[in-house]
Amino acid sequence: MRDFDQPGRSPVIAENGMAATSHPLATATALAVLKDGGNAVDAAIAASATLCVVEPHMTGIGGDCFVILAEPDGTVHGLNGSGRAPAASDPAWYRDNGFASMPQTGVHAVTAPGAMDAWSRLSTRFGTMGFDRLFADAIHYAEEGFAVHARVARDWALHVPALRGDRGAAIHCLRDGDAPAAGTRFRFPALGATLRAIAKDGARAFYEGEIAAEMAATVRGQGGFLSEEDLAAVAADWVAPLSVSYGGYDVLEIPPSGQGVTALILLRLMEAHGIGKLPTGSAERYHMEIEAARLAYSVRDHLVSDPATMTRTPEELLSDSFIHSLGAQLSAERRNPSVVLPEMARSDTVYLTVADRDRRAVSFINSVYSAFGSKVVTPRSGIALQNRGGCFTLEEGHPNELGGGKRPMHTIIPAMAMKNGRAAVSFGVMGGDYQPMGHAHVFSNLVDRGMDAQEALDHPRLFWGDDGILDAEGGIPAQIRSDLVARGHQVRDAGAPHGGGQMIVIDDENGFLVGGSDPRKDGCALGW
Repeated sequence: MRDFDQPGRSPVIAENGMAATSHPLATATALAVLKDGGNAVDAAIAASATLCVVEPHMTGIGGDCFVILAEPDGTVHGLNGSGRAPAASDPAWYRDNGFASMPQTGVHAVTAPGAMDAWSRLSTRFGTMGFDRLFADAIHYAEEGFAVHARVARDWALHVPALRGDRGAAIHCLRDGDAPAAGTRFRFPALGATLRAIAKDGARAFYEGEIAAEMAATVRGQGGFLSEEDLAAVAADWVAPLSVSYGGYDVLEIPPSGQGVTALILLRLMEAHGIGKLPTGSAERYHMEIEAARLAYSVRDHLVSDPATMTRTPEELLSDSFIHSLGAQLSAERRNPSVVLPEMARSDTVYLTVADRDRRAVSFINSVYSAFGSKVVTPRSGIALQNRGGCFTLEEGHPNELGGGKRPMHTIIPAMAMKNGRAAVSFGVMGGDYQPMGHAHVFSNLVDRGMDAQEALDHPRLFWGDDGILDAEGGIPAQIRSDLVARGHQVRDAGAPHGGGQMIVIDDENGFLVGGSDPRKDGCALGW
């Protein structure tokens, strides 16, 4: 139990439904849908639509979506709603035109947006309400305006120069050439009209017709490759989640093209080496988690891609023999300098989770990748196009090399933990590359260290930056940092918090849902 003399909050406990999102307006949207008789699928889609308006730098209908859904009987479904590179994309063109690596902004980083098709397939198969009801709050906030919350305002202001450089972004994402201040009202009328069109005519109104034509024309007008045919061909895929055992739970992740296998490799290493048994806030724990993560991420950046081009299967990467070979490189005393660190791109994402009275649980993540995606926004329809192409590599022969019609290795990952054949914990941690590390750290807090859902999310985090130096959040004491330095790490203050997460624990013993929401964002958990 937390110290009530200190800042913090208790977990939310309720019986009939629970939602946890990164913004209070989205949580309220989800709860209203549940109270109106919708199920967790309906509520998750509605909350995501609201987030596309009120957290516009983090997510949008021009991005991608992944989902894990656990039905009341324990049946589990995975959905990969990531778009593909334009069919005309050619890595040789990029190399010939002076790109040493994939661009992170602009039209040459744009991939087809997969989220809207994923929402549609999820709603058609498992939902009970139409987009007209589910988009109602999002349309209202887009047209009538919403209050800009503190974390949103802080992040928005960082990207003003880039937004000024694109005509559509300057029109729709700035006010008098600047970002809105916290507490002020902001509107997205063009995006509201686009959402109305999709609510009326369905997802095909997004992928075909005037909206699709403008998306393609906006990209092609600046020299990019996205076509109307690329948009019409978008299709999310139902997939079987990957699973490993940890702490008496079966932890589920979406398979590649997502990086969920990275989290599972990390959990397997943690279980094999007893990392969960180390003292909670100790240097030993942080050191071993970081060292195991460096190995898992190195595997990711060498081997994980669109499954059609992977040279090793996820099952091989999670096998006992492979985990043993990785674990042989771990030292409890010293940092292993021979591990090749991947480059860490900074990205922006929203994760949310909803559980309903039937104990249907939805783990849902939606993103435009970097803040405001590619920084390219369609002038009429107000859609921020994602820069997910930035996740490809231009290294010839690499499994994740850019290719026409190919999915990039993807950072956004929802998670679910099952126990006794039913959903027990629906959770996720935002933060681009941090996400696998966040999944393992937060889940270990819950399972190994007896924390409740809120405490598990609150606990201080550590991760490396682009240069390999560990960025320590403010809650990690000076002595722990010194101990890490003695083990061969370089440590500095984190310039920003690591990610942000949500969690719902399904407490079958007492008949309640227990929710937590990360204080690193503006959001909250609410139940009824």
